[in-house]
Amino acid sequence: MKIKVCGMKSPDNISQLAQLPIDFMGMIFYQKSPRYVEKLTLSDLSVLPRYIERVGVFVNAERDFILEKVNEYGLDLIQLHGNESPSFCKELNETLPIIKAFSIADISDIEQTKAYEGLWGYFLFDTKTPQHGGSGLKFDWEILNEYKGNTPFFLSGGISAEDAERIREIKHPLLYGLDLNSKFETEPGVKDIELLKQFIKQIKDEQD
Repeated sequence: MKIKVCGMKSPDNISQLAQLPIDFMGMIFYQKSPRYVEKLTLSDLSVLPRYIERVGVFVNAERDFILEKVNEYGLDLIQLHGNESPSFCKELNETLPIIKAFSIADISDIEQTKAYEGLWGYFLFDTKTPQHGGSGLKFDWEILNEYKGNTPFFLSGGISAEDAERIREIKHPLLYGLDLNSKFETEPGVKDIELLKQFIKQIKDEQD
């Protein structure tokens, strides 16, 4: 099970996170988000080992803006968390792998994934809210059983330190990773490193 920690923006907090056995770190380039990356520099990311891949999160952003941030921060993946079209995703996909996020409230929302199959990358299933993620709310994880596609996916939306047992019960063969954010924060954009460490250990131990 891969671990992605999203919504990072503090250099000190990133330095602490770099010590954990995670696989992806997400930075949000959406100005309306309280986790918006505003003053972070490329040098602030030098503490990250290369095995922690850098993900830039965008919401209905212009292609040029996305590519500017890819170059500025040395991004490894592009996460699209808005209403980006399949053609837009496929165009960007020629540059880097894509994580395409889908807002889920009921079974019908899974249907929208069909138009995006074939992307080089992953899907991400998050809770449907007006603010494009970071709500701390869960959707009904039983809906995951309705996903019959071919693209591996991240589970997102309100995952907390108490959810390790529930996550172990999910048997979907394409569940690739977990996207951790607001439930592991002391304030928006600042993660509780000890809480993350405990949860990750629990998840990894259950896999052994």
